[in-house]
Amino acid sequence: MKRKNLTDFIGGKLVQKLEYKCFEPELICNQWILNEPELTQLLSEADRHLGKLDAFADLIPDVDFFIKMHITKEATVSSKIEGTQTTLEEAFVKEDNLTPERRNDWVEVHNYINALNYAIEEMKKLPISNRLIKQTHKILLQGVRGKDKMPGEYRTSQNWIGATLKDAFFIPPDHKSIGALMQDLENFIHSEILATPIQVPHLVKIAMIHYQFETIHPFLDGNGRIGRLLITLYLIDKKLLKMPTLYLSDFFERNRKHYYDNLTVVRTKNDMEQWIRFFLVGVIETAKKGISTFEQIIKLRNDIELNRLIKLGRKQIAAKNLINELYKQPIMEGTQIAEVMKVNPSTANRMINDFVGLNILREVTGYKRNRVYAFHEYINLF
Repeated sequence: MKRKNLTDFIGGKLVQKLEYKCFEPELICNQWILNEPELTQLLSEADRHLGKLDAFADLIPDVDFFIKMHITKEATVSSKIEGTQTTLEEAFVKEDNLTPERRNDWVEVHNYINALNYAIEEMKKLPISNRLIKQTHKILLQGVRGKDKMPGEYRTSQNWIGATLKDAFFIPPDHKSIGALMQDLENFIHSEILATPIQVPHLVKIAMIHYQFETIHPFLDGNGRIGRLLITLYLIDKKLLKMPTLYLSDFFERNRKHYYDNLTVVRTKNDMEQWIRFFLVGVIETAKKGISTFEQIIKLRNDIELNRLIKLGRKQIAAKNLINELYKQPIMEGTQIAEVMKVNPSTANRMINDFVGLNILREVTGYKRNRVYAFHEYINLF
């Protein structure tokens, strides 16, 4: 396989169609060489912070308790980029407790959670592949906006980014090119095990993969969410992370203009290095925030279990079991708390009152019936 310097990267070309020009990207499965000192230094820093973040998967007992919160936050932010309005708190509320106009967005967020969990589970048996990407996409669009836009199938018509085809600011490649482009992308994902292996640093590679996927835009809808989800799946697949703890959607959302500008500059000026620079800064910043969040979780957990729950005497074991459930589901109705504790409502209410008194739970509805309680200190960490 020919070695290519990233400074010589060619994004692709505009292809004239009947009434528009679409962008036809070059294949990217090549041996890319990184020579720019600043990028090499950024890559080293990003690798170091990602390693520190991953270490928390071993450092924190029962780390699985906290992963659902990370996934739910990612689902709300990634979906928000596409226009949904569901908040992190709403994502933990039962669908029936939301007003009708908020339910569709809630379902989209939960589809994202289901799609990510499905993909992670499937990767225990299969590597990332076109088949896995399609099936994940099918779950993402189940019963929501886009359900009529070929869920689980690559498009068979032209799509675009913009109000109409005539004023679109980006028109992806013709649908007839998708098969070859996506096969090349799959080959690049697993380039280290090809007949002629290609070794590209993983964080450089996933930056390029994300760019290429968003440029191909293989689906009629849901490309952004699948493209962002691919980042996490890749890091797990290549064992850079043991758990899905790094998500760049929050960084992309807060730097939305720079995100789109840096993708565009690859297509217009062939500047892949600038995109990778932006991506690595996102990894560093996000990993640092993730590390800080885990440190605060440990601090909060120690405070609750060593200082607060000890005041409950014989009820400590039941209280600790409830706390572990709240790490996974930090907003619950009284009836849900009774269910997870496997006790009758009156016993659950006594524990709820204890938790309110210890400033662990806070009632959020103001109702006398059907009350909902939030583990507010924990939610605030995210």
